[in-house]
Amino acid sequence: MLTDPIFPTLNAALNLLATIFLLGGYLAIRKGRISIHRLCMVSAFIASSIFLASYLYYHFNYPSVPYSKQDWTRPLYFLILISHIILAIVMLPMIFITFYHAFKNNFSKHRALARVTWPIWIYVSFTGVIIYLMLYII
Repeated sequence: MLTDPIFPTLNAALNLLATIFLLGGYLAIRKGRISIHRLCMVSAFIASSIFLASYLYYHFNYPSVPYSKQDWTRPLYFLILISHIILAIVMLPMIFITFYHAFKNNFSKHRALARVTWPIWIYVSFTGVIIYLMLYII
């Protein structure tokens, strides 16, 4: 079974899009622009959801691509990859719970959870792009 090159690129693009929306949502809420914040965060959620579906499809249907470099970047790559995977697993329920409180208008709990959820989500989205670059481009 051969690798389909569109999926890694698509997945990186979706992670980058989620990162952009997450940054936009953060900047909007800092300026009190609640409707823009809401739009950005829902858009980040949609981009991340499409990413997850695409990622799972790809990894169920195509073989994994090993990191081929044997230089100083190898331990860095695995450090980023391992932290990315662990935090991606942790963040999924956190995102749902944070969104739940926002939709229930329980903004004190939403704010408290978002202070932890947002940095993890942005880290996972951004490192997804870094992993792609290290594995396929650099």
